[in-house]
Amino acid sequence: MQKVALYSALLIAGLVGSQFLPGLVGSEIGGVQKAISILTMIALAFIMIHVGYEFEIDKSNLRPVAWDYVVAMTAAAFPWIFATLYFLWVLLPPGSFDSWAAWKEALLTGRFAAPTSAGVLFSMLAAAGLSATWVFRKARILAIFDDLDTVLLMIPLKMMMVGLAWQLGLVVVFMVLLLWLAWQFLHKVALPITWSWVLGYAAAVVALCEVVYQGSKMVDSTLPIHLEVLLPAFVLGCMMKRPAGTDPHCDDAREGHQEGPESETEQRASTVISAVFMVLVGLSMPAFFGGKANSTGPQLTWSEIAGHVLVVTLIINLGKMFPAFCYRREAHWRERLALAIGMWPRGEVGAGVLAVSLSYGIGGSIVTVAVLSLALNLLLTGVFIYMVKRLLAGVVQPKGGETTEPVRILQPGQQL
Repeated sequence: MQKVALYSALLIAGLVGSQFLPGLVGSEIGGVQKAISILTMIALAFIMIHVGYEFEIDKSNLRPVAWDYVVAMTAAAFPWIFATLYFLWVLLPPGSFDSWAAWKEALLTGRFAAPTSAGVLFSMLAAAGLSATWVFRKARILAIFDDLDTVLLMIPLKMMMVGLAWQLGLVVVFMVLLLWLAWQFLHKVALPITWSWVLGYAAAVVALCEVVYQGSKMVDSTLPIHLEVLLPAFVLGCMMKRPAGTDPHCDDAREGHQEGPESETEQRASTVISAVFMVLVGLSMPAFFGGKANSTGPQLTWSEIAGHVLVVTLIINLGKMFPAFCYRREAHWRERLALAIGMWPRGEVGAGVLAVSLSYGIGGSIVTVAVLSLALNLLLTGVFIYMVKRLLAGVVQPKGGETTEPVRILQPGQQL
């Protein structure tokens, strides 16, 4: 857990730095934030290429995949619903239920609560030594689907704000094309896989997304095409062919791979990039106390804001708990509970949704509570991973993949 503690410290350092950054750089803040955003996306793409590289799917049995998507959809939708209703009932003025404008504001701001930060989650679980567990394998699937749902659900929200637009339809087409490529060429494309090459691929993915974004702004500056790097990076990793003897799901290959000096270099590089990513995620957070005043909303004291932040953080994490009631034939209740808690971390994706909300002029107490809740959740990431680690302590992890029946728990002093 030392690496988890280090990553947590780096997250906190970045988060604190994000609050002082505007005062330090002054008028250059726009360029600095843009550079931080690009570097964050490159590091995220690097992580997601590796996640895709280790991804496996049984094409002959798609029923479990369909169920995984349903579970991930609840993890994306329930926190959103809970946060939206709380904003409408508590933080927005009385009568907001009858106001379409208030609904749009609450739905868009509440959307920040939905996405699990895949990059933070995978880096933290790997740092905790849990990359060989059922929880990691299942979280890898759910977090990807969670993000996919987040992107898809943002499309109708943007339509509510700006109306029908061909750009939003193009995003859907692009996502469908990416999923088809991942399915058609799963681990079939021979590409170099050393860390320097993967970092280059990550930079290329980010550059492509940025070119599309800037080019679409020239066509229509009111609604540019914004492609999230997570999905294309993941798909690229899925398409990359594994050299013979390096299948990450083969225990012998994994053990032999870890003993080689080249693998040590690869692991060291991945650790450094993940550590940098943690700092960048913290630096990507918006200012806690920004946003325009909302004269129609309630004026809150700081103690009231703190109470709302705690409640919102609690209900959005409760919204992620549905996976704990699923997969009863695959895993012990401790693993299922650990999986649900593992979906709690949020970071750069939620911050991106908040940035979209701010761009549409949403502000006031609703944004203050949303930003502080996001920051609190980010600060607690290490605690969440520690809870996962404790839940999995003593759970027998059988070799060869997922269990077909609940595994037993080792009691103190008991042998396998």
